[in-house]
Amino acid sequence: MNWLERLAALEELEEARFDPDLVAACERAAPAIAGREIRFSTPTFKTYSSCELSGCGKNSFPAFSVTAAGCALMCDHCQARILEPMIPATNPEMLDRKVRELVASQDLRGFLLSGGSTRRNEIRYERYYPVIERLKRDFPCLKIAIHSALLDAPRARSMAAAGVDTAMMDVIGSDETIREVYHLERPVEDFEATLAALCATKMEVVPHIVIGLHYGRILGEPNALEIVSRHTIHSLVLVVVMPFYARPATFATPETAAVGRVFLEARKRLPERQVLLGCARPPGLHRRVTDAYAVIAGLDGIAFPADGTLAVASAIGRPAVQEHSCCSIRTGHTIRLHPRASISA
Repeated sequence: MNWLERLAALEELEEARFDPDLVAACERAAPAIAGREIRFSTPTFKTYSSCELSGCGKNSFPAFSVTAAGCALMCDHCQARILEPMIPATNPEMLDRKVRELVASQDLRGFLLSGGSTRRNEIRYERYYPVIERLKRDFPCLKIAIHSALLDAPRARSMAAAGVDTAMMDVIGSDETIREVYHLERPVEDFEATLAALCATKMEVVPHIVIGLHYGRILGEPNALEIVSRHTIHSLVLVVVMPFYARPATFATPETAAVGRVFLEARKRLPERQVLLGCARPPGLHRRVTDAYAVIAGLDGIAFPADGTLAVASAIGRPAVQEHSCCSIRTGHTIRLHPRASISA
């Protein structure tokens, strides 16, 4: 059986339609990912349930927002709604108290620090750095990730000096998208400069690319991949724009095949780096097909995998593990998953 036939044989994907040419291209590239492990990440950013994987019932890796639900930028694709599930930490004392409470009462392994941007797409974390330093001193195993937004080299160095383990940022490859979707008058070069500043530190740098960011069209994604490929990153996270966050009728949902082609191109451009599918992507059947493409294109991890994703990995012989943390960071608490019997060739 070829890969298209294997996908068609999976009960969880019986209603799905796949692009035959794309699936064939993924199968031709299979030798490059033979035996490559895929990691399913299930942090506590939101409630998660699946018939194949168990969710994380504790605050093992929560997300905190330094602005609560507020954001001055209010990009068209997000409208600040991505901040809503995060735990408010609007002053350093609040962050310190909440983290220590979770260390004492629950299995806290680390956390993500984020927040809404200023109108220049910046987040001022400086007043939180003394708290991060104390937390890292008192709990050396705690893993801390941060959404950096745009910054310069001195601010990147300060972030690293505070003890942040992983820095994440969006890379946008189109000035048109930055101006129209982000409402931001800053060029693509500012995004690459931020990436370069972060990569010059000891932090693990994990850029994100939003597929379909230009109102559902593929526009700046190839250039964003080119930018990322020029720098020594730790890993790349791909997410897919979700139109239900936006104002009605402003965004189209990207075609799953278009998304899958970006996955395959990312894998080719970054063969030695981790390429991951992050939390954000459309729900329902779209999500199941998207996640299947992520598996067969050779991505290294998926956050909150859809039903049937483990079955796809089993069908093409990819070993799988699960970890209750953000896809961008590993805590070392890994669960090895036992695959279903593979579909015979």
